[in-house]
Amino acid sequence: MTTRTEQTTSPSAGPGPVEADIWETVGRLARLFEAHDGARGLGQAQQWTLQVLKIAEETGEASQAVIGARGTNPRKGDSHTWQDVHAEVADVIITGMVALARMRPDDAEHYLQRQLDAKAATFLPAAPSAGLAADVETA
Repeated sequence: MTTRTEQTTSPSAGPGPVEADIWETVGRLARLFEAHDGARGLGQAQQWTLQVLKIAEETGEASQAVIGARGTNPRKGDSHTWQDVHAEVADVIITGMVALARMRPDDAEHYLQRQLDAKAATFLPAAPSAGLAADVETA
């Protein structure tokens, strides 16, 4: 378990410390962007709308990177690497997490966990209970 006060500096993180807790960092970003948009006079619905559109923009950049990594645009050729794709996919995830934190500042982490659990239950087989596993091993 990490503490929220533990901080490290990463060369790829840019200026400022990076918290060991992802959701602490996401929350700080969400509050920064909310303050920025609020200072511009944007209401909550406008802020949320723009944040969701930002997810779409990042998804487009990930798509562009895949096209570049595959070299399927004759005009641009091999313009990206799979490392570029990985970075763009990470941007999509981060932007989505920030959007969720802006829309649900009090429970984004728990809400995402519940959504992940629900999606996983649809696709993943139920894990055997500890009692069943013990019975199988002794049989």
